[in-house]
Amino acid sequence: MDLESLVGLAQTNGASDLHLESGLPAALRIRGTLRTMGEPIPGKTMLEMARQLLGDDHWQHFLERRSYDMSKTIQGVRCRINVLQSSRGVGFAIRLLASFQATLEKLNLHPDLRKLVTPTNGLILVSGPTGSGKSSTLAALIQEINLSETRHIVTIESPIEYVFRPRKSYIRQREVGRDTPSFEQALLDSLREDPDVLMVGEMRDPETMRLTLSASETGHLVMATVHSSTCAEALQRVVSAFPAEIQSGVSAQLADCLLAVISQRLRFRPEINMRVPECEILMPTNAIKNFIRNRDFFKIISAVETGGEHGMWSFQRYRTWLDNRSKWNNPDQSPEPPDSEPMETAGPAAVPLLAPAPAKAPRPERKVESTPAGTPGKTPGRIEIEPEEGEFGKILKRPGE
Repeated sequence: MDLESLVGLAQTNGASDLHLESGLPAALRIRGTLRTMGEPIPGKTMLEMARQLLGDDHWQHFLERRSYDMSKTIQGVRCRINVLQSSRGVGFAIRLLASFQATLEKLNLHPDLRKLVTPTNGLILVSGPTGSGKSSTLAALIQEINLSETRHIVTIESPIEYVFRPRKSYIRQREVGRDTPSFEQALLDSLREDPDVLMVGEMRDPETMRLTLSASETGHLVMATVHSSTCAEALQRVVSAFPAEIQSGVSAQLADCLLAVISQRLRFRPEINMRVPECEILMPTNAIKNFIRNRDFFKIISAVETGGEHGMWSFQRYRTWLDNRSKWNNPDQSPEPPDSEPMETAGPAAVPLLAPAPAKAPRPERKVESTPAGTPGKTPGRIEIEPEEGEFGKILKRPGE
């Protein structure tokens, strides 16, 4: 069993995620529920799959950081991959991305979201829990601009999930770790690159948030994601990430530049046998801006429920709209190739030139391994850690420890 066949199995079963762990069977997340399939995967097999996937160029980075993020097309499916070390050995967390062009129509999102990308400056936040489709919604908004307007779009992602082919827009995609050392450096660079639209894959820290807010104030349309469950919580999370003494200034800055907040979650609809996004949409009316400036985030919840005339949607109103909808787009019934360019050869070729090399020389002595003494034998009917996992621990162990 190799990685390609496992990804193919996940795709065949309609899984959104594939989890692999040494000594455990493969786990598929299907419609939000984990299901295990097959026999336990030996640690030696997992180690071989990881080395083959990462190659010599990235293996050293994995040994130093104990994890590595990347994106790759496997079995015709674009995958976001996290290779990690756990107590059992090597593991994989693989997200299977949509194999179709991400547009608002194909994601079954409300057509009013198209109006959000009409302005030329401001900030759009897309929030939601992990696995709620935030990246897909961002990709759909970018694609709406790409298909209709001539703008310069710069995306900063970790890693690149959807590869865009320029239509009317001029698109540059930068991957953190491969094309730029950090989100902060990429945002600083972008201000000198004449962008019209900036897409920030995730705002993880105050410095990234500060630069994102500054970019949205200087004549750019900026889109970014935040981990939160509601629109009010997304705004509160941005403000509370900063020190208390400057939160009032950040609140005013956020109120001035905000264009919209989209909070979404995926809900399974049995009538169409698939999950669709269910959204809460916040528009910055004068009342909302005052709530943000005064940090009265708890008042935003009721304002969203009563703000339908201003283009706001509560989860309940949006669910009613979904219930009344009769026409759905099901990608499984009309598959199509993703709107991407053949970049698989171009990306890895640039890695040796651009990847940082913090360690001047690898430690060759770690390659000298001895057979572990006293290795316990295998007991029938019992899953044990493979001996190779102990050897992998020796590979990771630095001299002197």
